[in-house]
Amino acid sequence: MDLRDLPEKLYYSISEVSNHFGVSQSLLRYWESEFPSIKPKRNKKGTRFFTRKDLEQIEKIYHLVKDQGFTLKGAKERLKAESKTVSAEIETIRTLKNIKRFLQDVHSKL
Repeated sequence: MDLRDLPEKLYYSISEVSNHFGVSQSLLRYWESEFPSIKPKRNKKGTRFFTRKDLEQIEKIYHLVKDQGFTLKGAKERLKAESKTVSAEIETIRTLKNIKRFLQDVHSKL
């Protein structure tokens, strides 16, 4: 679920975002209604187009709710108080996963 795995684009469809995070589109729409920091652009038909900034917010929410087990209320409070800390936690997890992948690769070559 690393955002670096996604191609660099201006906008991402809701299906791309839902596939990347492994959550339903309806959950993304619900999170959008609960977290004002998620503000996808919409065309005249109402189709959502998520920016990279939206994906970063979704990643934080996903980390708190799915990985850390926070309730939505708890996630909102944590984001208000410590958004930078949550970002740092996510970056630390990415780094650790990369190290693990590297070590597994080295181990398999031995």
